[in-house]
Amino acid sequence: MAVVIAALLPVFLLIVLGFILKRTLIRPEAQWQGLERLTYYVLFPILLVQTLVKADLSTVPVAGVGGALLLSVLLMSLLCLALRPLLARLSVDGPAFTSIFQGATRWQTYVALAVSGSLFGDLGLALASVAMVAIIPLVNVFSVSVLAHYASPEKRSVGTIVATVALNPFIWACVIGLALNVTHIPLPKLWHEVADALGRSSLAIGLLVTGAGLHLEGMFRPSLAASVALFLKLILMPVMAVALALWFGVSGANLAIVTACAAVPTSSSAYVLARQMGGDAPLLAQIITLQTILAAVTMPIAIALAAMC
Repeated sequence: MAVVIAALLPVFLLIVLGFILKRTLIRPEAQWQGLERLTYYVLFPILLVQTLVKADLSTVPVAGVGGALLLSVLLMSLLCLALRPLLARLSVDGPAFTSIFQGATRWQTYVALAVSGSLFGDLGLALASVAMVAIIPLVNVFSVSVLAHYASPEKRSVGTIVATVALNPFIWACVIGLALNVTHIPLPKLWHEVADALGRSSLAIGLLVTGAGLHLEGMFRPSLAASVALFLKLILMPVMAVALALWFGVSGANLAIVTACAAVPTSSSAYVLARQMGGDAPLLAQIITLQTILAAVTMPIAIALAAMC
Protein backbone atom coordinates (compact mmCIF):
# COMPACT_ATOMS: atom_id res chain seq x y z
CA MET A 1 0.00 0.00 0.00
CA ALA A 2 2.81 2.42 0.88
CA VAL A 3 4.54 1.72 -2.43
CA VAL A 4 1.33 2.39 -4.36
CA ILE A 5 0.65 5.64 -2.50
CA ALA A 6 4.25 6.77 -3.09
CA ALA A 7 3.81 6.16 -6.83
CA LEU A 8 0.47 7.99 -6.95
CA LEU A 9 1.47 10.97 -4.81
CA PRO A 10 3.48 12.86 -7.50
CA VAL A 11 0.59 12.41 -9.95
CA PHE A 12 -1.99 14.00 -7.67
CA LEU A 13 0.43 16.70 -6.50
CA LEU A 14 0.81 17.80 -10.13
CA ILE A 15 -2.98 17.90 -10.46
CA VAL A 16 -3.19 20.06 -7.31
CA LEU A 17 -0.45 22.33 -8.68
CA GLY A 18 -2.42 22.78 -11.89
CA PHE A 19 -5.50 23.74 -9.88
CA ILE A 20 -3.47 26.32 -7.92
CA LEU A 21 -1.74 27.77 -10.99
CA LYS A 22 -5.08 28.26 -12.76
CA ARG A 23 -6.26 30.44 -9.87
CA THR A 24 -3.03 32.35 -9.24
CA LEU A 25 -0.20 32.61 -11.76
CA ILE A 26 -1.89 31.55 -15.02
CA ARG A 27 -5.48 32.76 -14.95
CA PRO A 28 -6.36 33.23 -18.66
CA GLU A 29 -8.42 30.30 -19.96
CA ALA A 30 -6.89 30.69 -23.43
CA GLN A 31 -3.44 29.76 -22.14
CA TRP A 32 -4.70 26.51 -20.63
CA GLN A 33 -6.60 25.72 -23.81
CA GLY A 34 -3.36 26.17 -25.74
CA LEU A 35 -1.54 23.79 -23.39
CA GLU A 36 -4.37 21.29 -23.71
CA ARG A 37 -4.23 21.37 -27.50
CA LEU A 38 -0.43 21.05 -27.46
CA THR A 39 -0.64 18.01 -25.20
CA TYR A 40 -3.57 16.46 -27.05
CA TYR A 41 -2.28 16.84 -30.60
CA VAL A 42 1.53 16.77 -30.20
CA LEU A 43 3.12 15.80 -26.88
CA PHE A 44 0.89 12.92 -25.83
CA PRO A 45 0.70 11.23 -29.26
CA ILE A 46 4.50 11.37 -29.50
CA LEU A 47 4.78 9.74 -26.07
CA LEU A 48 2.46 6.93 -27.22
CA VAL A 49 4.39 6.35 -30.44
CA GLN A 50 7.75 6.33 -28.66
CA THR A 51 6.52 4.07 -25.86
CA LEU A 52 5.14 1.51 -28.29
CA VAL A 53 8.21 1.70 -30.55
CA LYS A 54 10.50 0.84 -27.62
CA ALA A 55 8.20 -1.71 -25.96
CA ASP A 56 8.96 -5.42 -26.01
CA LEU A 57 5.41 -6.53 -26.75
CA SER A 58 6.42 -10.18 -26.70
CA THR A 59 6.45 -9.94 -22.90
CA VAL A 60 3.13 -8.09 -22.70
CA PRO A 61 -0.11 -10.12 -22.41
CA VAL A 62 -1.90 -8.01 -25.00
CA ALA A 63 -4.99 -10.22 -25.15
CA GLY A 64 -5.36 -10.43 -21.37
CA VAL A 65 -4.76 -6.76 -20.53
CA GLY A 66 -6.59 -5.38 -23.55
CA GLY A 67 -9.38 -7.94 -23.39
CA ALA A 68 -10.14 -7.36 -19.71
CA LEU A 69 -10.34 -3.59 -20.13
CA LEU A 70 -12.26 -3.79 -23.40
CA LEU A 71 -14.88 -6.08 -21.92
CA SER A 72 -15.16 -4.03 -18.73
CA VAL A 73 -15.89 -0.89 -20.75
CA LEU A 74 -18.41 -2.80 -22.86
CA LEU A 75 -20.18 -4.23 -19.80
CA MET A 76 -20.23 -0.85 -18.05
CA SER A 77 -21.71 0.77 -21.15
CA LEU A 78 -24.45 -1.87 -21.31
CA LEU A 79 -25.13 -1.43 -17.58
CA CYS A 80 -25.52 2.34 -17.99
CA LEU A 81 -27.98 1.84 -20.85
CA ALA A 82 -29.90 -0.71 -18.76
CA LEU A 83 -30.13 1.82 -15.93
CA ARG A 84 -31.51 4.53 -18.22
CA PRO A 85 -35.24 3.80 -17.54
CA LEU A 86 -34.68 3.80 -13.76
CA LEU A 87 -32.66 7.03 -13.91
CA ALA A 88 -35.38 8.64 -16.02
CA ARG A 89 -37.93 7.82 -13.31
CA LEU A 90 -35.57 9.52 -10.82
CA SER A 91 -35.77 12.74 -12.90
CA VAL A 92 -32.39 12.30 -14.61
CA ASP A 93 -32.94 13.77 -18.08
CA GLY A 94 -31.19 12.85 -21.32
CA PRO A 95 -28.27 15.32 -21.12
CA ALA A 96 -27.64 14.35 -17.48
CA PHE A 97 -27.67 10.67 -18.44
CA THR A 98 -24.96 11.28 -21.03
CA SER A 99 -22.79 12.81 -18.30
CA ILE A 100 -23.31 9.73 -16.13
CA PHE A 101 -22.42 7.54 -19.10
CA GLN A 102 -19.21 9.43 -19.87
CA GLY A 103 -18.34 9.62 -16.19
CA ALA A 104 -18.71 5.84 -15.82
CA THR A 105 -16.96 4.67 -19.01
CA ARG A 106 -14.25 7.12 -20.05
CA TRP A 107 -10.79 7.22 -18.44
CA GLN A 108 -8.17 9.87 -17.75
CA THR A 109 -5.27 8.77 -19.94
CA TYR A 110 -2.77 11.24 -18.45
CA VAL A 111 -3.32 9.86 -14.96
CA ALA A 112 -3.30 6.24 -16.16
CA LEU A 113 0.02 6.58 -17.97
CA ALA A 114 1.63 8.60 -15.18
CA VAL A 115 0.61 6.07 -12.53
CA SER A 116 1.64 3.11 -14.70
CA GLY A 117 5.02 4.66 -15.37
CA SER A 118 5.53 5.47 -11.70
CA LEU A 119 4.73 1.92 -10.67
CA PHE A 120 6.54 -0.11 -13.33
CA GLY A 121 8.59 2.24 -15.53
CA ASP A 122 8.76 1.48 -19.26
CA LEU A 123 6.89 -1.81 -18.80
CA GLY A 124 4.03 0.05 -17.14
CA LEU A 125 3.91 2.61 -19.96
CA ALA A 126 3.85 -0.18 -22.55
CA LEU A 127 1.03 -1.99 -20.76
CA ALA A 128 -0.98 1.22 -20.39
CA SER A 129 -0.46 1.97 -24.08
CA VAL A 130 -1.83 -1.46 -24.97
CA ALA A 131 -4.82 -0.64 -22.78
CA MET A 132 -5.32 2.61 -24.69
CA VAL A 133 -5.40 0.75 -28.01
CA ALA A 134 -8.22 -1.39 -26.62
CA ILE A 135 -10.24 1.32 -24.88
CA ILE A 136 -9.98 4.63 -26.75
CA PRO A 137 -11.78 3.68 -29.99
CA LEU A 138 -14.61 1.96 -28.10
CA VAL A 139 -15.28 4.72 -25.56
CA ASN A 140 -15.20 7.40 -28.24
CA VAL A 141 -17.72 5.56 -30.41
CA PHE A 142 -20.00 4.89 -27.44
CA SER A 143 -19.74 8.42 -25.98
CA VAL A 144 -20.48 10.19 -29.27
CA SER A 145 -23.31 7.76 -30.04
CA VAL A 146 -24.95 8.20 -26.62
CA LEU A 147 -24.64 11.99 -26.80
CA ALA A 148 -26.05 12.00 -30.32
CA HIS A 149 -29.06 9.94 -29.21
CA TYR A 150 -29.85 11.40 -25.78
CA ALA A 151 -28.52 14.96 -25.76
CA SER A 152 -27.62 16.42 -29.11
CA PRO A 153 -30.30 18.71 -30.57
CA GLU A 154 -29.09 17.61 -34.00
CA LYS A 155 -28.68 13.87 -34.43
CA ARG A 156 -25.25 12.91 -35.71
CA SER A 157 -24.99 10.58 -38.68
CA VAL A 158 -23.03 7.34 -38.53
CA GLY A 159 -20.48 8.90 -40.88
CA THR A 160 -19.96 11.84 -38.52
CA ILE A 161 -19.47 9.53 -35.55
CA VAL A 162 -16.96 7.40 -37.47
CA ALA A 163 -15.08 10.52 -38.59
CA THR A 164 -14.90 11.84 -35.01
CA VAL A 165 -13.35 8.60 -33.83
CA ALA A 166 -11.05 8.23 -36.85
CA LEU A 167 -9.58 11.71 -36.31
CA ASN A 168 -8.63 11.01 -32.68
CA PRO A 169 -4.84 11.61 -32.46
CA PHE A 170 -4.42 9.01 -29.70
CA ILE A 171 -5.76 6.27 -31.96
CA TRP A 172 -3.43 7.22 -34.79
CA ALA A 173 -0.48 7.39 -32.40
CA CYS A 174 -1.20 3.87 -31.15
CA VAL A 175 -1.59 2.54 -34.69
CA ILE A 176 1.68 4.14 -35.84
CA GLY A 177 3.58 3.02 -32.74
CA LEU A 178 2.37 -0.57 -33.07
CA ALA A 179 3.15 -0.62 -36.81
CA LEU A 180 6.70 0.60 -36.21
CA ASN A 181 7.16 -1.94 -33.43
CA VAL A 182 5.92 -4.88 -35.50
CA THR A 183 7.81 -3.95 -38.68
CA HIS A 184 11.03 -3.07 -36.80
CA ILE A 185 11.60 -0.01 -38.97
CA PRO A 186 14.74 1.70 -37.61
CA LEU A 187 14.35 5.30 -36.47
CA PRO A 188 17.23 7.80 -36.33
CA LYS A 189 18.84 8.69 -33.02
CA LEU A 190 17.58 12.27 -33.41
CA TRP A 191 13.97 11.03 -33.37
CA HIS A 192 14.50 9.15 -30.11
CA GLU A 193 16.16 12.15 -28.44
CA VAL A 194 13.39 14.56 -29.46
CA ALA A 195 10.57 12.08 -28.77
CA ASP A 196 11.94 11.19 -25.33
CA ALA A 197 12.18 14.87 -24.38
CA LEU A 198 8.66 15.68 -25.59
CA GLY A 199 7.22 12.50 -24.05
CA ARG A 200 8.62 13.30 -20.61
CA SER A 201 7.00 16.72 -20.69
CA SER A 202 3.62 15.45 -21.89
CA LEU A 203 2.61 13.72 -18.67
CA ALA A 204 3.51 16.65 -16.43
CA ILE A 205 1.71 19.18 -18.63
CA GLY A 206 -1.27 16.86 -19.06
CA LEU A 207 -1.67 16.51 -15.29
CA LEU A 208 -1.35 20.27 -14.79
CA VAL A 209 -4.09 20.81 -17.38
CA THR A 210 -6.25 18.22 -15.62
CA GLY A 211 -5.88 20.11 -12.34
CA ALA A 212 -6.63 23.45 -14.00
CA GLY A 213 -9.95 22.08 -15.23
CA LEU A 214 -11.27 21.09 -11.81
CA HIS A 215 -14.33 22.89 -10.43
CA LEU A 216 -15.09 22.81 -6.70
CA GLU A 217 -18.63 24.16 -7.03
CA GLY A 218 -21.08 21.69 -5.54
CA MET A 219 -18.32 19.33 -4.43
CA PHE A 220 -19.73 18.88 -0.92
CA ARG A 221 -23.30 18.33 -2.11
CA PRO A 222 -23.07 15.96 -5.08
CA SER A 223 -26.26 15.30 -7.00
CA LEU A 224 -27.79 11.85 -7.41
CA ALA A 225 -26.44 11.67 -10.96
CA ALA A 226 -22.91 12.55 -9.82
CA SER A 227 -23.07 9.98 -7.01
CA VAL A 228 -24.11 7.26 -9.47
CA ALA A 229 -21.20 8.10 -11.76
CA LEU A 230 -18.79 8.05 -8.82
CA PHE A 231 -19.89 4.57 -7.74
CA LEU A 232 -19.87 3.13 -11.23
CA LYS A 233 -16.41 4.45 -12.18
CA LEU A 234 -14.37 4.35 -8.98
CA ILE A 235 -15.79 1.18 -7.41
CA LEU A 236 -17.67 -1.02 -9.86
CA MET A 237 -15.40 -0.53 -12.89
CA PRO A 238 -12.20 -1.68 -11.09
CA VAL A 239 -14.05 -4.68 -9.64
CA MET A 240 -15.27 -5.69 -13.10
CA ALA A 241 -11.87 -5.17 -14.73
CA VAL A 242 -9.97 -7.15 -12.07
CA ALA A 243 -12.49 -10.00 -12.22
CA LEU A 244 -12.14 -10.19 -16.01
CA ALA A 245 -8.35 -9.93 -15.84
CA LEU A 246 -8.19 -12.82 -13.36
CA TRP A 247 -10.47 -14.80 -15.66
CA PHE A 248 -7.98 -14.15 -18.50
CA GLY A 249 -5.13 -15.35 -16.27
CA VAL A 250 -3.55 -11.91 -15.81
CA SER A 251 -1.43 -11.46 -12.67
CA GLY A 252 1.41 -9.45 -11.09
CA ALA A 253 2.38 -6.15 -12.72
CA ASN A 254 -0.07 -6.79 -15.56
CA LEU A 255 -2.98 -7.05 -13.11
CA ALA A 256 -1.85 -3.89 -11.31
CA ILE A 257 -1.88 -1.95 -14.59
CA VAL A 258 -5.35 -3.23 -15.47
CA THR A 259 -6.53 -2.07 -12.04
CA ALA A 260 -4.86 1.33 -12.36
CA CYS A 261 -6.36 1.94 -15.80
CA ALA A 262 -9.83 0.89 -14.64
CA ALA A 263 -9.68 2.93 -11.41
CA VAL A 264 -8.63 6.30 -12.87
CA PRO A 265 -11.17 9.16 -12.96
CA THR A 266 -13.00 9.97 -16.16
CA SER A 267 -11.39 11.98 -18.94
CA SER A 268 -11.38 15.77 -18.78
CA SER A 269 -11.93 15.79 -22.56
CA ALA A 270 -15.41 14.39 -21.86
CA TYR A 271 -16.36 17.88 -20.66
CA VAL A 272 -15.41 19.39 -24.03
CA LEU A 273 -17.43 16.74 -25.86
CA ALA A 274 -20.43 17.39 -23.62
CA ARG A 275 -20.30 21.11 -24.39
CA GLN A 276 -20.07 20.45 -28.10
CA MET A 277 -22.92 17.95 -28.30
CA GLY A 278 -25.47 19.27 -25.82
CA GLY A 279 -24.66 17.17 -22.75
CA ASP A 280 -24.97 18.37 -19.18
CA ALA A 281 -21.52 19.98 -18.99
CA PRO A 282 -21.85 21.46 -15.44
CA LEU A 283 -22.82 18.02 -14.09
CA LEU A 284 -19.88 16.43 -15.88
CA ALA A 285 -17.53 19.05 -14.44
CA GLN A 286 -18.77 18.09 -10.97
CA ILE A 287 -18.29 14.38 -11.75
CA ILE A 288 -14.74 14.91 -13.05
CA THR A 289 -13.75 16.99 -10.02
CA LEU A 290 -15.20 14.57 -7.47
CA GLN A 291 -13.72 11.52 -9.19
CA THR A 292 -10.27 13.11 -9.45
CA ILE A 293 -10.25 14.02 -5.76
CA LEU A 294 -11.66 10.71 -4.52
CA ALA A 295 -9.41 8.66 -6.82
CA ALA A 296 -6.48 9.74 -4.66
CA VAL A 297 -8.04 7.46 -2.03
CA THR A 298 -9.75 4.75 -4.08
CA MET A 299 -6.90 4.04 -6.53
CA PRO A 300 -4.31 2.99 -3.94
CA ILE A 301 -6.89 0.77 -2.24
CA ALA A 302 -7.94 -0.84 -5.55
CA ILE A 303 -4.34 -1.50 -6.65
CA ALA A 304 -3.32 -2.84 -3.24
CA LEU A 305 -6.33 -5.18 -3.11
CA ALA A 306 -5.63 -6.41 -6.65
CA ALA A 307 -2.04 -7.21 -5.60
CA MET A 308 -3.47 -9.60 -3.01
CA CYS A 309 -5.39 -11.62 -5.61
